[in-house]
Amino acid sequence: MTDPHPHPAPGRRGRGRPARTERDEGPGARERILTAARTEFAERGYDKTSVRGIAKAAGVDAALVHHYFGTKDEVFAAAIEVSFEPALLVPSLLAGDTDHLGERLARYFIGVWENPATRAPLLAIVRSALTHEAAANVLRAFVLRQLLGRIAGELDVPDPTFRAELAASHLIGISLLRYVIKAEPLASVDPEEIIAMVAPTLQRYLTES
Repeated sequence: MTDPHPHPAPGRRGRGRPARTERDEGPGARERILTAARTEFAERGYDKTSVRGIAKAAGVDAALVHHYFGTKDEVFAAAIEVSFEPALLVPSLLAGDTDHLGERLARYFIGVWENPATRAPLLAIVRSALTHEAAANVLRAFVLRQLLGRIAGELDVPDPTFRAELAASHLIGISLLRYVIKAEPLASVDPEEIIAMVAPTLQRYLTES
């Protein structure tokens, strides 16, 4: 007699429910997805990167990408955060003498761009932000709220958002000219020269009343 309710064949999945394996749900799944996302954004840009493509590169189901990160914008934001690690950054920058905050911030920011491991995904992020409004919104929100906005807010200074925007404009401008457009002589000058010139201005933006 034929079973009126046949079960899916082994190795196949029922419609509407993604197959989950130990590899999918293991502790490294989120990290694999994020690594794949950074690579996809770096190689394809924002427009041509899809959640399905990220999932395929990570070796997981697309539903798992949505589970961990939600939309493509949220995956993009997570890729930015990994490069800058703002949760760890803010306390370390604010520790110590605030008179040298501008130098610490400039040294950190330039250091992230000078590191080949973080430069490639950041280049993709900035290039995507130049051509795609959604990517620009994600980058702007991250830099202002997660990074510089938090720093200015912790300092308890007047107009913290305005100050954060000024600092962000300065740093993003440097990244565009030095690493994306590669304008000379800025593109070739020693990073220490940039830090020495930029630090006093960042200091004024963030701490002077």
